[in-house]
Amino acid sequence: MTWTSNRRQFLQQSAAISTAIWVGSSTHGWAQPPSANEVIRFACIGVSGRGSSDCDDAGRHGEVVALCDIDDEWLNKAAARFPKARKFTDYRKMYDEIGKDFDAVTISTPDHTHAPAAARAMRLGKHCFCQTPLAYSVNEARTLRNLAAELKLCTQMGNQGTASSGLREAAEIIRQGQLGAIKEVHVWTNRPQWQQGLTRPATVDPVPPHLHWDAFLGPAPERPFSKETYHPFNWRGWIDFGTGALGDAACHTMNLAVMALKLFDPISVEATPDPDWTGEARKESYPKFSTIRYEFGQRGDLGPCSLTWYDGGKRPPEELHPGIKQALSGSLVIGEKGSLFSSNEYHSTYSLFPVEKFEGYAKPEIVASPGHFTEFANAIKEHKLELAMSNFDYAGRLTETVLLGNVALRAGKKIEWNGPQMQVTNDTSANQYVTRDYRAGWGLT
Repeated sequence: MTWTSNRRQFLQQSAAISTAIWVGSSTHGWAQPPSANEVIRFACIGVSGRGSSDCDDAGRHGEVVALCDIDDEWLNKAAARFPKARKFTDYRKMYDEIGKDFDAVTISTPDHTHAPAAARAMRLGKHCFCQTPLAYSVNEARTLRNLAAELKLCTQMGNQGTASSGLREAAEIIRQGQLGAIKEVHVWTNRPQWQQGLTRPATVDPVPPHLHWDAFLGPAPERPFSKETYHPFNWRGWIDFGTGALGDAACHTMNLAVMALKLFDPISVEATPDPDWTGEARKESYPKFSTIRYEFGQRGDLGPCSLTWYDGGKRPPEELHPGIKQALSGSLVIGEKGSLFSSNEYHSTYSLFPVEKFEGYAKPEIVASPGHFTEFANAIKEHKLELAMSNFDYAGRLTETVLLGNVALRAGKKIEWNGPQMQVTNDTSANQYVTRDYRAGWGLT
């Protein structure tokens, strides 16, 4: 039985998942939220690709007063749609010059600049919408989560599937125990759709006049420009700039299982990458393919569970479910009483098995979401952090789970994880991958 949902949406998420944790009182001032009749003023960082649609969403929900991008061609194209907005090529300069003139930011840049741009904005009291993954490193995800809580700011990560009724219904079915105790989850993707497993290119090309290469590098180590290698798209596969297939897709495809089963703070993570991922390639880019197994211990009344991730053409064993062979991306949640299968990255559709067991099953009652970005705008206007369901409390924890896979990949061994302490406990050298170094002037402060 397959369900496609477009009707009443999910009732409020449980407080443990959707409500931002407020930690003490802030010593920093946050921007007074606009009243229901006032306009939210947005500054948009990264304005092409997904950033273009984020700019448009900001314009529909308020006023775009500033645009920032490292590519003048993209910047000017966006400025044609928002002619009153001021233009910048460095978000730091934008914050310094007109920080008082906007209420919120959208961040739609390469992964390595998400957290530096977001953290600075939040410390200025700005509400923050940031694309997936929320951060480049586990430490950055924790930092943004803590900042949002401390400063009581409205936040949202751009995993739009969180607002889909299919995902929310499926999560509620799992929570209600309709599948019984869940022992294993499998999640796979058609990524990477760019090259990985590469060494640094030998060619050095002149930087195009429209590209601000130093601003593109941002917090990453300096390296020469190479045409068609990093900009505009292939940065995802390079360790200095992206988070690989896992970072690109897992905040979407793992979202259902993580939300429904509270898959936070795994006790161990083990990665099996492409065996040819060796030498210099291992230092420069992510492997061509990998399988990553997360183990989770007892979580309240939820028992131990595993989640296995597959990318680069790898998939779960076909005998687990007949739809695996045809689904380029998908997820499968296996319980003692049944299973839930989705071949949609955002989980807008799903199927319950065995079919005969769930024939005629009444779907859970849910309440319609006004839309993913609208949740964020409403949260700002009403200053109710929980209205944005992928706020940084939830999104930060989801992103930590996801990025621990990259820690295990780069460590080259099974890691054992202490979530509260944010430490790999069985190999102290692996903790270097929990955080990162920053070029001077491009850090989180």
